[in-house]
Amino acid sequence: MPKIKLPVKSPSIDMTPLVDLFSLLLTFFMLTSSFRPQEAAIIDTPSSVSEKVSPDKNIITILVDKDNKVFFNLDNGKDSSTLYRKDVLISVGKQYNVNFTDEESTRFSKLASFGMPINNMKKWINSKDSKESDKCQIGMPIDSTDNQLAMWVRFTRLSNPNAEVAIKGDGNSDFKTVKKIMDILQDNKVNKFNLTTNLVKEEATIVDIK
Repeated sequence: MPKIKLPVKSPSIDMTPLVDLFSLLLTFFMLTSSFRPQEAAIIDTPSSVSEKVSPDKNIITILVDKDNKVFFNLDNGKDSSTLYRKDVLISVGKQYNVNFTDEESTRFSKLASFGMPINNMKKWINSKDSKESDKCQIGMPIDSTDNQLAMWVRFTRLSNPNAEVAIKGDGNSDFKTVKKIMDILQDNKVNKFNLTTNLVKEEATIVDIK
């Protein structure tokens, strides 16, 4: 008696639940994610000889671009209830007779790095688009006659004593500018700071000079 052959069926997978789950996850991340504000300048940092990672919070970052313009950044600390940026802005503004509204200081607390005289700060905070705000980023004064960087460092340290300092300099920037920043930090009793480099580790080698 011949064997009865059962019909062979190819397996099928119902993808509908997977698509629904993907749509739910995508919607969740779109609603809960917050985009990081764009930095004031593009910094091409030199290669690293260290694997130490800088902290994400309680950090003061001083940036130097390839044109030796100086920019400044600070965060609001680890606790979401603390708003160090608002306090520092108001304190620095009082030193230069520039008053900021509560709306302006709140908006400033959500922005990224900046580099401009304090008199241009209100225009930068109230900028309607990126082109307008970029025009304000002309670099922070660090001259002896108008050393506004020292003021930002001083009041940030007073507001958040736990803040560490990192200098993020472009590989093509002038070392004299970086050295001047180091002197400003030491004048404000900041004798420990980090130099930010990229994640690509480069081994130091000895080069023979003939």
